[in-house]
Amino acid sequence: MSLLTGSREMKKGSAELLILSAIEARPRHGYDIARRIEERSKGTVTFHAASLYPLLYRLEQRGWIAGRWTERPGERRRRLYKLTPEGRKVLARQRSLWRAFVKAIDRAVGVEHA
Repeated sequence: MSLLTGSREMKKGSAELLILSAIEARPRHGYDIARRIEERSKGTVTFHAASLYPLLYRLEQRGWIAGRWTERPGERRRRLYKLTPEGRKVLARQRSLWRAFVKAIDRAVGVEHA
């Protein structure tokens, strides 16, 4: 992740939210998840395979996402990840907490919103 100068702590705190939201609309494979996050953040947030796949595995173990292997003729096998019903609940909760956190930080640093 490169968030301006690259804050690892910000990435740790938002990684699950970023991944869950990237697969909210439809299932995606790992590379597509990373690309989606990078596109949505206009290149500010990036994930590399070394950090993304352990996170995907952990989210799958928690039951928040489900992965299945897919194979198309002429292509290599890929693991496709989709949000589970529990994952949708977690995503909604995390979004709500994130909004409250951002508002609190904005107030603390003197940023006003209309």
